Amino acid sequence: MRIVRHHEHGAPSVLRIEETEKPQPGPGEVLIRAEAIGVTFAEVQRRQGIRIGGHADLPGSPGGDVAGTVEALGEGVTGVAVGDRVVVDVHQGAYADHVVAPASWLIRIPADLDAAEATLLPSPAQTAYHAIKESGQLKPGETILVDAASGGVGHLAVQIAKAMGAGKVIATASTQAKLDFVRGLGADVTINYTDDDWDQQVLAATDGRGADVVLETVGGDILTKSVQLTAQFGRLVFYGSASGNVPPIHPLALTRMKTVAGFALYAMIYNRPEAIAAGQRDLLDMITSGRVRPIVHSRLPLDEVVKAHELMEARTQLGKVVLIP
Repeated sequence: MRIVRHHEHGAPSVLRIEETEKPQPGPGEVLIRAEAIGVTFAEVQRRQGIRIGGHADLPGSPGGDVAGTVEALGEGVTGVAVGDRVVVDVHQGAYADHVVAPASWLIRIPADLDAAEATLLPSPAQTAYHAIKESGQLKPGETILVDAASGGVGHLAVQIAKAMGAGKVIATASTQAKLDFVRGLGADVTINYTDDDWDQQVLAATDGRGADVVLETVGGDILTKSVQLTAQFGRLVFYGSASGNVPPIHPLALTRMKTVAGFALYAMIYNRPEAIAAGQRDLLDMITSGRVRPIVHSRLPLDEVVKAHELMEARTQLGKVVLIP
């Protein structure tokens, strides 16, 4: 079978398709024939050698969100059968024709749910959902600011916040096309964060209060200003750094009863399985009811993996980039 690996850090061109043996599921694991593989920006950073939120070891084989059909069961697996359609976050070796994954991590998907759209469930949708609900503790009627709102996580966060009863969703992005995109998904206010006065625009949209909840994944000056834009008693949730720059936050910046919370999906998966299971049920209901629409920007064949990473680096995508084996 085919698998994508890289033996050095660098540009997208370091990615190579290699032939290898089909993996066999171990105890508690399943073998999945991949139908679609969601590309995440974290794997772009790891390919570059940036250790943001995880390893960047060599040789590397990117992880991702894999939707497909169960082909074989490992010892002791119950509750899932050969032929079931599932989607799962795969740590490494996700860009492949077949993957193995823990059975306990599987999310069953309806027969009529598109495989490429389903790849947004494990990492992007669960990150958006739990960052808002668990770390952000959004309450109905509150205002939420979503930075980088047009990406794989951000465009879902806009919709999930609305579904959870947010009073006002403010979405930031870097181009007019991206702002139009997120407004079409329900954002109440859209702001270009490359504008010199973008922070003043946020304050104007909140009558000078700032946002009750802020989802931040850009880093750099955007993070610094986002702390300032968090309302009194507000919560800023930091769940990534697309810029690779994480500036320090001075404690005095939090004296107006502000809270800065980190978020890592794996911490939820390992330590809050009940909340994960409940969130998966809620997310599937949001998607099947049409309240949340996973948007796939591009579907590229596996042998165009270099193009997929180039697209991610260009940061022009609206929604998710997906590989099709």
